[in-house]
Parts: sequence; structure tokens; C-alpha cells
Amino acid sequence: MSLSDTPAPLEHDAGQDGPTAALAEPTAKVTARWVTGLVLVNVGINAAFFGPINIFIAEQAIGIDETNKEAIASLVLGCGAAVSLVANPLFGALSDRTVSGFGRRAPWVLGGAVLATAALLALSGATAVAMMVLFWCLVQLGANAAYAAITAAIPDRVPVLQRGGVGGLAALGQTAGILLGSVFGAVVSGNYMVGYALCAAALLFSVLPYLFHRNDPPLPGALRPPFSWRSFLRGFWISPARHPDFAWAWLTRFLVNVCNQLTIVYLIFFLADVLKLENPALGVLILTGIYAALVMVTAVIAGPWSDRLGRRKPFVIGSSALIALAGLTMAFFPVWTGALVGAAILGVGFGAYQAVDFALLTQVLPQAADRGKDMGVINVAASLPQVFATGLAFLAVTHFGGYFTLFITAAVMGLLGAVFVVKIKGVR
Repeated sequence: MSLSDTPAPLEHDAGQDGPTAALAEPTAKVTARWVTGLVLVNVGINAAFFGPINIFIAEQAIGIDETNKEAIASLVLGCGAAVSLVANPLFGALSDRTVSGFGRRAPWVLGGAVLATAALLALSGATAVAMMVLFWCLVQLGANAAYAAITAAIPDRVPVLQRGGVGGLAALGQTAGILLGSVFGAVVSGNYMVGYALCAAALLFSVLPYLFHRNDPPLPGALRPPFSWRSFLRGFWISPARHPDFAWAWLTRFLVNVCNQLTIVYLIFFLADVLKLENPALGVLILTGIYAALVMVTAVIAGPWSDRLGRRKPFVIGSSALIALAGLTMAFFPVWTGALVGAAILGVGFGAYQAVDFALLTQVLPQAADRGKDMGVINVAASLPQVFATGLAFLAVTHFGGYFTLFITAAVMGLLGAVFVVKIKGVR
């Protein structure tokens, strides 16, 4: 089968056939083949994100100016995260309106992956901070286009009673991608140019299984609303007064992701400068391996468990509290053993959180026609912490008490996220 505009056979039941299939509430369970494609896209995108975020950008910063490595890494990561704040909801909204025989989401998955792949290869040869910023921003632009589209595909195609399980498998893919990025970092032993190339290859090849079996019904042109810039831009504001559950879900996701980012953003520097590890990249790999293994186990357990119980909030509250506990562990036990325990706690908490919170979020979306845009707005709650946390981490480490302050701040953010989940009324 070619990747032309000829639509692939769609995998949905008769109740979802017809011109409104793209906007229908899904009722038929998705196939294992479709879920496998979804998981692989998440693997590739997260390898492209977190290989650079956790290892390669830091190593590249050291190569450019070791004295100012923290400032360079914060600038590059912060600018890229700022791009993602705009790119994710923008491409989500554009995919909502896409009229193509290839479907609504698949064109953006393909185009975004190609752009991010090219930008990663260009980033590998950057020798100045400005070039690092430019190419990392392009990586964020392309990868967020693909991520916005693949995220919207879940509420498009997955029925509510299957979303915890699929969310758990998507979290497994995300974590496998993070681990893969760390493996690349350890294998290349400081050769970040090769590391970027490996991340690029992983991203490009990961999207192919989904594209060949995409189950992405086209949107008929007659169902696409007339375009005006005013209505398009106003659509990104989702009133908390009209949709309070959506607003609380967004805020809790933001706080928990700030907690997570503060815990990991300077991990390689923490291992090198505080724990004095001789090979901090290997340390990142070990901690990420522990974290990843436990994320994958708890995600695939907690997601289906919440489906069976029909409850999301207790899982989200408990997992948010565990994520906060990981920060406290790192703060009060700044030794290698403490880092190992913190990674384990973070893995257990974040695995359950990723699976169940995602399912909760899909149940508070305002309307079917805007799933891509609304999931993009939700994804801002995961992207904005990269901007917020990098600046906060820089201030904490360099001016306000060092890594102890950093990890305590992380714990406070996670606990606030757990508390505010109770404000969500429309989901049990």
C-alpha cells in the first residue's frame, strides 16, 4: 500500500460508517494493530524529545561553553518549549479542519515527523548557541505537529471504556521512547552528533506502521466550518466558567508536570556535580531504566484497572502524591541510593498518572469537532512546564539553595496537583 491520498480501509464498525465517521463518538474497540502503531509513534516522538532534553543538549552545551552550560541548556530548552506551547494546539486545530483522503490526523503525523527528523540532523552540527536554539525549535515544531495529531486520534477512535487501557499503552510507548533516548546517550558515549542521528532515525521509522494502518476517517468538506481568523483564534480560549472540569484538569496536569520536570531537568548535572558520578550519562541511563520499567508496569496495570472500576480520580490523586514523594526523596537523600529510590517512586507514580489522567482528560473535552484543538490545549499543560520549570530550576540551583530547594519545590507542585483533582465533578 502506498502513502498516497487514497484512503486505507477503515477499521470501525458499521455504526461509525458514513460521512460523519470522523466526528462520531467511537463505540467499537480499536484493533491491536492500530494500538501498536499508536504506541510506536509515541516511542519515536519521545526518543526525539528526551534524548536531547536529558542528555544531548547538555553535552552540546558543555562543548560550546562548559562554564555557562546550565544557562545554555535552559535557554535552548526554554525556547523549544515555548514553540511547543503554540505548535501543539495550533496543529491540533489545523488537523481538526484537515480535508484529505489520507485522513485528518495522518498528514500531520507524517509531515511533523519529516520536519523534526531534518531538524535533528541539522542540530547535530550546530556549533553556536543561536543555531542550537533555531534547530531545537524546529524539532519542537515538527514533533509537536505529529504529537498533537496522534494524541487527538485516541478520542477520535477509542471508546471511553477502553481509554484507560489504551492510555496505559500510550504511556508505555512514551516511556520506552524516553528510555531509548537514554540508551542512545549511553551507547554513543558523549558523541552527541551520532546521538541526534539515532533519535532522528527512530522518529522517522516509528511513524510508518501507524500510517499504513491509520483508521483515520476523512472529514467531508461540507462538515468543515467556514474559516475566519477571529473565530479560529478565539477557539483556543476554553472558558473555565463554562467548562470548569476541563479547567481543573488542565491545571492539575500542569502542576504535576512541573513537578516531574523539576525532578529531571538538571538530572545529569545533579549526578555530576552533587553525587560526583564519573559517568553521569550512564547514571541517567540507570535511573531512567528503573523509572521506565516501573512506568510501563504501572501504566498497563492502572489504565485497565480504572476502566474496570469506572473511576479515574482516586488513581490520579494517589499517583500525583507519589510523584511529589519522589521529589522529597531526592531532596532529603542526595546520594546515589536516594536517587535510585526516587527514580523508582517516580516511575510507579508517573506510570499510573500518565495512563489514567489521559483517560480522564478525554472525558472532559467540550465537543467532538474540536478534539484535536482541545487536546492540543491540554498538551500545553505538559509543554508549558518545560518553560516554567527550566527557569525555576535555574533560579533554584544558582540563587536559592541549590538542588534541595529544587526538589522541595517539585514536591509542593505535585501535592497541589493531587489536591485540585477533587475539584473535577464530571468524572468519578
